[in-house]
Amino acid sequence: MTTPKYKRVLLKLSGEALMGEESYGISTDMLRYMADEVKSAYDLGVEMAIVVGGGNIFRGMAAASKGMDRATADYMGMLATVMNSIALQDALEKNGVQTRVLSAISMHQMAEPYIRRRAVRHLEKQRIVIFAAGTGSPYFTTDTASVLRAEEIHADLLLKATKVDGVYDSDPVKNPDAQFIKEISYMEVLERRLSVMDLTAISLAMDNSLLLNVINLKVKGNIKRVICGEDIGTRIFEPEKK
Repeated sequence: MTTPKYKRVLLKLSGEALMGEESYGISTDMLRYMADEVKSAYDLGVEMAIVVGGGNIFRGMAAASKGMDRATADYMGMLATVMNSIALQDALEKNGVQTRVLSAISMHQMAEPYIRRRAVRHLEKQRIVIFAAGTGSPYFTTDTASVLRAEEIHADLLLKATKVDGVYDSDPVKNPDAQFIKEISYMEVLERRLSVMDLTAISLAMDNSLLLNVINLKVKGNIKRVICGEDIGTRIFEPEKK
């Protein structure tokens, strides 16, 4: 299929994905791969927004667990997401895709301030919008930021690209007997405390009946195929939106 099923999509990328095979930072090879994957979906005429994490550079919760003030650590993590967003913007624009970075923390020399109406207007003009700096407030993850932004721009789908094929009943990296879950409701995710997104993000998505699809980023073409309606990965939904 080459006809998109969804008109407006928010793609959530982890910061760790940008490392590729490296142990830290940004892999230029992985950056180019991501840009190619995003462009293949964008070329269908889909309005695309992206939220990228910062775990490849700095993870706020990890630093807080080692004694750093949580708010300070989270602000540092937000700055890491800005670095990743600017790097991804550069890779996309080298692919000929107009891209705008909108930051929840003001830094006018590098990014536009986040204004919801401005973000929607960029999308309507077929520009990819990258939301940086999370929600702009500590104690909220980029998972929560991705759900919040998806709701604010009225996205039809939140697509989370990970390093595994979807949702499992336990960590498939640590447990070879982990069972793959094809479809599940948000309430079941909360009750079973599955590690898809943090519980705040899951609750917010459930409250707003946002459709979420979890896929493996490393499988070339997965982003495009899901947007075209193929049944890939794990779908998380409210029963009325199934």
